Amino acid sequence: MGIWEDNEWTWTLGWRRYRFQWESELVDELLRVISRTKLIREEMDSQKWEGDTSGVFSVKTAYERLTKSSTGGPNAIFNLLWQVKAYPNVLVTAWRALLDKLPTKTNLMRRGVMINNQLCVLCGGGNETVQHLFVECSVAQRVWNRCFRWMGIVFAQHRELTCHLEQFSFQAFNYKQNMVWKGIWVAVVRCLWEQRNTIIFKNGVVDDDEIFHLAQVRAWGARDHVMAIISPWQNLARCFQYKSVTNLVFFESDSGHKGLLLNHSR
Repeated sequence: MGIWEDNEWTWTLGWRRYRFQWESELVDELLRVISRTKLIREEMDSQKWEGDTSGVFSVKTAYERLTKSSTGGPNAIFNLLWQVKAYPNVLVTAWRALLDKLPTKTNLMRRGVMINNQLCVLCGGGNETVQHLFVECSVAQRVWNRCFRWMGIVFAQHRELTCHLEQFSFQAFNYKQNMVWKGIWVAVVRCLWEQRNTIIFKNGVVDDDEIFHLAQVRAWGARDHVMAIISPWQNLARCFQYKSVTNLVFFESDSGHKGLLLNHSR
């Protein structure tokens, strides 16, 4: 477990078997955590809770410490994500993608799962990492570019997934419009992931149009009936070409607000 060297404790952890790469990373993290505690020779061990100045554990301080952690707590990007109005499975997929917790081929390989290859099933042009699948993949790029053309926006895409989401905020849009725009982002991520799974498990084929149109429906159909301001976008009607849409009504209120009433079947 460890030895004393010049009155300093050195951890020497032993294992029964050879560790996978992903397990070695966990061991390194464990060593970093336990090395923070300084052991003093010939003194009795005692317990102290670092979450409170009193050193006494409480559920309240444990909860506060967990929610402030960097693995999904209220830091800026996750606050941004959880504000988006979308179906829970759509948000969870985007959340797992941002944490790199989706079972992509690269992640499966790191966990010791035997697979034929690590190539992206959408384009075959690179290893299937989260970064590649949702941003760098040529199919993903075509879908994102169609989204930008649909919204009448042109800008350079960031290649890092977290920054890619942060880009989906525009000063010319109000808060609700920006939330709709971010809803498109999480919907595209979900639909890319579903298309990837369809190809692997159901012998599907790559279909840019299907990903794009389904993402549009997902983004605008977070509820059974969705009302959204559409004034910034002129080509909105084109997005409702997907077969799940059964009723679409444009309206203009007495106060001059234009909007959309969408009724779709799941």
